[in-house]
Amino acid sequence: MRYFPLGDSAVVVEFGTLIGQAAHEQVRLLSLYLDEHPMQGMIEYVPSYTTVTVFYNPGQLRYDEAQARLEIAVAQSLHMKLECNIRTVDIPVCYGGSFGPDLNEVAAINQLSPDEVVHIHSSGEYVVYLLGFAPGFPFLGGMSKRIAAPRRSTPRLAIPSGTVGIAGMQTGVYPIVTPGGWQLIGRTPVPLFRPDMNPPTLLRAGDRIRFLPITEEEYTKWEERGSCVSG
Repeated sequence: MRYFPLGDSAVVVEFGTLIGQAAHEQVRLLSLYLDEHPMQGMIEYVPSYTTVTVFYNPGQLRYDEAQARLEIAVAQSLHMKLECNIRTVDIPVCYGGSFGPDLNEVAAINQLSPDEVVHIHSSGEYVVYLLGFAPGFPFLGGMSKRIAAPRRSTPRLAIPSGTVGIAGMQTGVYPIVTPGGWQLIGRTPVPLFRPDMNPPTLLRAGDRIRFLPITEEEYTKWEERGSCVSG
């Protein structure tokens, strides 16, 4: 564990350099503690894979004071308990075709058939480590290295919302229309970001996700009945 400044108004605590469950739990514990016991002078905090960045008012705190308070918060957070009722969210995905134009390329990169990629991708249970990049975009852990694939050399200018992608050892779902360079393998009819709802994001850090393969016909039926999701 180490602490270091980020500019002149933020302090970062890093729980190691390896992305995994141990660091993820420490990030969640500290986040939970800061929600319930905000540091004096804190403006906001931002959790990531292995770090929590605390932004503070430099008019109220010096860096050494902010770090000292964060060290106390980290120590106290170890006594917190994470929720035992972890949510598992099932997300239907129509793989390949116009919904997943890069499925064949991902298969070729890994010397697999497209059906094997779909089977491997939909057989795993993924952990939501954080939301970022776009509103409600989940960065997930747990993808098999057997279907890893590099980002595309030329990003697309507009990726449809709900598109499922792979980049390196990561997989995720684009919640809104946005540019992106991930390999696109499918699409879900379930909206991950709905600004008219409270909360506006379907997923949260700590959730477990399972992807369920569906046909194009089933995709259309999901859209018609309002895209409800189990979890």
